[in-house]
Amino acid sequence: MIQVMGGKYHHGDLRGELVRVSLDLIAEQGLAGFSVAEVARRAKVSPGAPYRHFADRETLLAEVAGHIAGQLADRVTAAAAEHDAPAEALAAAAGAYTRYLIERRAGMNVLYADGLHGPDHVGLHEQTRRLTDEFLMRCLAVAPDPATALELMEQLFTQAHGYGTFQLDGVFVKHGYSVDLVVKKSTEAARIVIAGRTAGGGR
Repeated sequence: MIQVMGGKYHHGDLRGELVRVSLDLIAEQGLAGFSVAEVARRAKVSPGAPYRHFADRETLLAEVAGHIAGQLADRVTAAAAEHDAPAEALAAAAGAYTRYLIERRAGMNVLYADGLHGPDHVGLHEQTRRLTDEFLMRCLAVAPDPATALELMEQLFTQAHGYGTFQLDGVFVKHGYSVDLVVKKSTEAARIVIAGRTAGGGR
């Protein structure tokens, strides 16, 4: 029987509740603030209760990261679908990544966190592949060759993540930038990179 503190009962879905609480905790404090003990405290269950569903911190984090990858893939797909031109769709996808990172403090930093690369975390790897495939297929649609598409994807992820991190770390905040402005700048920067990689097929 799960020990519950504070009278909260999870109606048999403690696993789902732990994932939801974990997502909110990371959104508030980032990956550095994530711990099983804090998740249990916020979920109002005993410190040992999460281990009935997840073997260890890594297993819980992998489940959470899989949800993050899936949410990101959905956001990216929806943003890109609003544009007919392949280059504009790809730039919008980059902007969507930046917005999600700012809102949830989670992106590639969580998907590729230490300890999550093993073969046990199948769900995470499938969702991460869905996200990267969304970008890669759109990069292939505008790049002159596969090698350039891979380089473009890498650059877009790095750049989109960087814009989000600058906002989260307070760099852009000191300049008075809003989230919308940062996303706009990230999207415009993506357009420039896409144009550079597709014009003449070079850097």
